Amino acid sequence: MRAAAVLAMTVLVVLAGCGGSVGSDGTSPSTATPTSTSAGTTGAATARTTTPPSTPAHDGFDDPATDRLGWEAGYWYDEPLDVTASDGLNRSERRAVVARTMARVERVRGLEFESRVPVEVVDRETYLADENVTATAWDEVVWEALLLIGEDESVESTFESFYGASVQGSYAPSEDRIVVVSESSQPTLDRRTLAHELVHALQDQHYESIFDRANLTRDERLARQGLIEGDAGYVEDLYEKRCDGEWSCLPRPSGGPGASLDGEMGVYVAVYHPYSDGPAFVDHLRDRGGWTAVNAAYAAPPTSSAAVIHPERYPDWSPESVRIPDRSASNWSRFDRSPPGTTVGEASLFATVWANGGTETFHLQRPARPHRTYNYTHPTTTGWVGDRLVPYRSATGATGYVLRIEWATAGDAAAFDIAYRDLLRTRRGAERREGDVLVVPAGPYADAFRVERNGTTVTVVNAPSVEALDAVHD
Repeated sequence: MRAAAVLAMTVLVVLAGCGGSVGSDGTSPSTATPTSTSAGTTGAATARTTTPPSTPAHDGFDDPATDRLGWEAGYWYDEPLDVTASDGLNRSERRAVVARTMARVERVRGLEFESRVPVEVVDRETYLADENVTATAWDEVVWEALLLIGEDESVESTFESFYGASVQGSYAPSEDRIVVVSESSQPTLDRRTLAHELVHALQDQHYESIFDRANLTRDERLARQGLIEGDAGYVEDLYEKRCDGEWSCLPRPSGGPGASLDGEMGVYVAVYHPYSDGPAFVDHLRDRGGWTAVNAAYAAPPTSSAAVIHPERYPDWSPESVRIPDRSASNWSRFDRSPPGTTVGEASLFATVWANGGTETFHLQRPARPHRTYNYTHPTTTGWVGDRLVPYRSATGATGYVLRIEWATAGDAAAFDIAYRDLLRTRRGAERREGDVLVVPAGPYADAFRVERNGTTVTVVNAPSVEALDAVHD
């Protein structure tokens, strides 16, 4: 699906969609996900040629004897179409637009579609009727631990508020089907949405296993999404640049109503990372070794959001494995997961710091690389090398967690330790208690926090009360 990368101080307009289970990574396991549609950012496409040298030119628009790269279902990538978009697209016009878009995606990406991809156009009401966003108690603890969704909200309602109401399109790998939402009473196809989702279909046909996210941590899922969405977003950028020059393209329809995220911008920042930094990651790979290097990444995808934020680290750098021994009392237990807990990663910790006032608000809007929408690089979180978050629950249903983070240097750990304590005090109203304990007395994060630093390690223990801290993690 697609999202307009427009970040305002009080309102965030999201043109995106997601169905199925949200999960602790904030993404659906069965659908594609948002991409930037903003114009005028440093994410503009480069002028470098995108056609593989081995692709022969064609003479006229006659159908080839056999399938060719840049030709699909009777249409060449540069073939003019006799369609009228202003009054909507009828069935035959939609088939022609989809076929030529597939040919163009092939031409840009250098990969051949193995089969046609069904594309369904539905109105928003129909799409919303099929939306199903679910979350578990585990997800609630993870998002609370990130200080992004408090106890006064649910993960489901938060994601429904800005996903369900503003979907533009999605691809379901399990169904090999694209759904595009039309805001008009007449069926329309947004060329960027269609091109983006067709890249997902191309990925599914060539690299099906990339969509398998079972048993991955939150950070591993974000990293894999960085490749998936980065490839689609990067091709979308290149596609759009050609529409500004050598290609004749259909006009883009007006966008949907979007969704107001007043107070939920931190969640958006946490979820949007693959769509912001993924295209820059793919651009870096392609600069280093062409599309061959991008294709090779599907066999060994990045394993941390840090590798997507800092693409020069890939593939030689790997995060450290962090474990947390179970020191809970008999009336507290870990959620039933093996291995216990998850890894939240650099991108999510950046969202925590940014959303809670730990960095200048407009830092996010100063991307440092081409093809990058936002800036997730910050001194407070750049030194991340690994973490583990383990949620706990008591026999009475109360919840807590232990978050342990490893940093590259003691200075990096100290910087995060200071920033984290400050944001608890200034943004959440925490009061200092004896030792390393802080207490948030009221509000959606009303809990006790023990924040300790030991060399390069920062450990945060959370519980409903000061007395329960040792019961969660002695």
